[in-house]
Amino acid sequence: MSQSALCRHCQEPVTAASPAGPDFCCSGCAGAYELLGELGLSSYYKRRAIDPKIRALRPDEEPVGSLDFTELTSTDNEGTHHLNLMVDGIHCAACVWLIETLLQRNEAVIRARVNMTTRRLRLSWQGDKSDIGAIVAPVLQMGYRLIPFDPAALEQATVSRNKELLRCLAVAGFAAGNVMLLSVSVWAGYFQGMGGATRDLFHWLSALIALPAAAYAGMPFYRSAIGAIRNRRVNMDVPISLGVILALGMSLAQTIRSEPHAYFDSAITLLFFLLIGRYLDGRARGQARSAAEHLLSLNARSITVIDDDGTRRLIAPHKAEPGMVVLAAAGERIGIDGEVIDGQSDIDTSVITGESIPVLTRPGKTVFAGTTNISAPLRIRVTATGGNTLLSEIVRLMENAEQGRAKYVAIADRVAKSYAPVVHFLSLATFAGWWLIGGLPWQDALMNAIAVLIITCPCALALAVPVVQVIATGRLLRAGILVKSATALERLTKITGIIFDKTGTLTTGKPELVSQTDPDALELAAQIAANSNHPLSRALVRAAGNVTPYPNVTEQPGLGLTAQGPSGPVLLGSRTFCNIAENADLPSDITGPELWLAEPGKSPARFVFRDTPRNDADSVIETLRARGFDMTLLSGDRSSTVRQLAETLGLRDWHARMSPTDKAAFVQARADHGKHDLMVGDGINDAPALACAHASMSPATAAEISQNAADIVFQGDRLGAVIEAIDVARKADRLVRQNFALSFAYNLITIPLAVSGFVTPLIAAIAMSSSSLIVIANALRLHAKSSKPDDHGFKVHPQTSQQAGA
Repeated sequence: MSQSALCRHCQEPVTAASPAGPDFCCSGCAGAYELLGELGLSSYYKRRAIDPKIRALRPDEEPVGSLDFTELTSTDNEGTHHLNLMVDGIHCAACVWLIETLLQRNEAVIRARVNMTTRRLRLSWQGDKSDIGAIVAPVLQMGYRLIPFDPAALEQATVSRNKELLRCLAVAGFAAGNVMLLSVSVWAGYFQGMGGATRDLFHWLSALIALPAAAYAGMPFYRSAIGAIRNRRVNMDVPISLGVILALGMSLAQTIRSEPHAYFDSAITLLFFLLIGRYLDGRARGQARSAAEHLLSLNARSITVIDDDGTRRLIAPHKAEPGMVVLAAAGERIGIDGEVIDGQSDIDTSVITGESIPVLTRPGKTVFAGTTNISAPLRIRVTATGGNTLLSEIVRLMENAEQGRAKYVAIADRVAKSYAPVVHFLSLATFAGWWLIGGLPWQDALMNAIAVLIITCPCALALAVPVVQVIATGRLLRAGILVKSATALERLTKITGIIFDKTGTLTTGKPELVSQTDPDALELAAQIAANSNHPLSRALVRAAGNVTPYPNVTEQPGLGLTAQGPSGPVLLGSRTFCNIAENADLPSDITGPELWLAEPGKSPARFVFRDTPRNDADSVIETLRARGFDMTLLSGDRSSTVRQLAETLGLRDWHARMSPTDKAAFVQARADHGKHDLMVGDGINDAPALACAHASMSPATAAEISQNAADIVFQGDRLGAVIEAIDVARKADRLVRQNFALSFAYNLITIPLAVSGFVTPLIAAIAMSSSSLIVIANALRLHAKSSKPDDHGFKVHPQTSQQAGA
């Protein structure tokens, strides 16, 4: 079909009966095209890249105003309305730009953001709730469909696609194994005098297995190729589909004519290998679908509101209103932002600061949704709820970052965009040249053209990336490093800087006793501390070894512990709790979190704790510095603590007291200046920065949210996984480019032979198989590991099985 027969808006075919022909398939598309022209947004058609796997952007026949979203909206205390919807029909980043622009053209709209990964639209506007119909009307008129946002529906769609790929993979694997056995018999028969009838029987058996298997297992590729062709585009699936179909068709023709050569094994084996890569890709995308959605699970399921008459009732956090008084019990997750009005407790603020040591909270202090109340009940006056909390702001930061990363284009698709049209043109030119100029019958000319398509090796080109990726991810997995994103290794090769979080990343994440203390004082303090779950108390117990808990110990939340000794009360806790003067003479070189032990008639004992660096942190930092990486330390901890670690590891660029917003803004600012950074972090507060960075890694001990946001997760307690991942990524990148070079070099040699008509079926079969084998053999070089240290004297140690399971 000619280009003029495609709709200028949705790119669907224009039929003769179209009321808006010849440029549009329907009046809805004509109206959408005209509207964009009137709004000055016609550049959308130049920017967009239609995804053949997504529904065509064709407006619905029913009137735009027939949909009512009023009941789905919520309103905050400032009168702003909010609506979350899922957008069906998003093809590319240009669609995101168009939807946001159309909505923001309405003066009532305050915010309109679309997440390309989850297809989620977050819309805020002022005015009347019923205005929503008019606000979203332009989006619906473009052909997008808006439905209530349902994370379960997204998850179900991902699971369904992966199940289909797994079924196709199983069918292709079964067929490839059986057809290969038959092919080995035929190959052996060439040298042992196999009769023609026996050979034909084996070819027919191969056809009986391969043809239906390829028809089913190849559907993911065929659908994508057909969609791309209909939309006047090419992707890697086009030469793959043509190569498989033509190889099978030529093999069937050879079998019917009792010719000695067939290629059923090559076609079905190619599909098997490609489906392995496609399935692993789908799994990785599903696991990292949207870390922001997982972050929302940190919200409390319900909160306890205390009314003016003293009655208590449970409500959902988003239904709370500013000014309400909420009770947060000990051990409960706080569901709102607010100010403490009564009570004193320790708060786990790792969501905000990333630090494992709780923070003392008392009346007048502010607490945030997602943090955990550890020690004692608190009464909190609500200041922000729902989408206005700090936790929701972190979610928005992550969604914006994920949207930027979704625009990355894999190298295979970039190569296919240039490679496929050249191959198809050569094949067509071969057919036309032999038929019109060479005088050959069209059947023979077609055989030469098919030989060109087969011998141009879409098989080797298609295998160039997935085989290397499968081997690279397998090698990293054996080293305890899980690659979650399909493009993570490609992006890792581009990094120029590395940004580290402190607690749990460069350090172990657990405070350890570092000060020298009298053994008797340490034992007594550990016995008292055994009655508490505070992180510093647990560190004391670890330092002292097995101790018996001291009897009759009482705990004052946020302050310390009191035990009754022979001479009076024994106190273990903060400086204030133990009545220690603030200007006490202390060693200047020992700083960090502290506990004091005060016994009647004795000098107080001071216990200083520090989050110690990982065992190999200093050698890893030194190696990365020698390789020329620009390294930065970001932390939410105090300046003195961050400075001390930075000086220990030799990190000159460090920043303290960084909030999640600060970290994400820092990473984004560097990206805006052309920096490609690897972010390594473990805390919930690191998740936005992890999603914002060019590439990201997280330890397996990290919060689940950080693991979901990261491209790569490493196990064990060694930071050397960062160097291992970079080394493997760079070697994989070299091998991918070598595979492309091998494919192109092979084509330069064989294409002239094929175009000249000198390629026999046997040569075509050997060439097609050998080229794929060369690509696979080259990729297998990733298995080779050097036992020598690298240029800077650092030797990468893969995690042992014990470490990997840690």
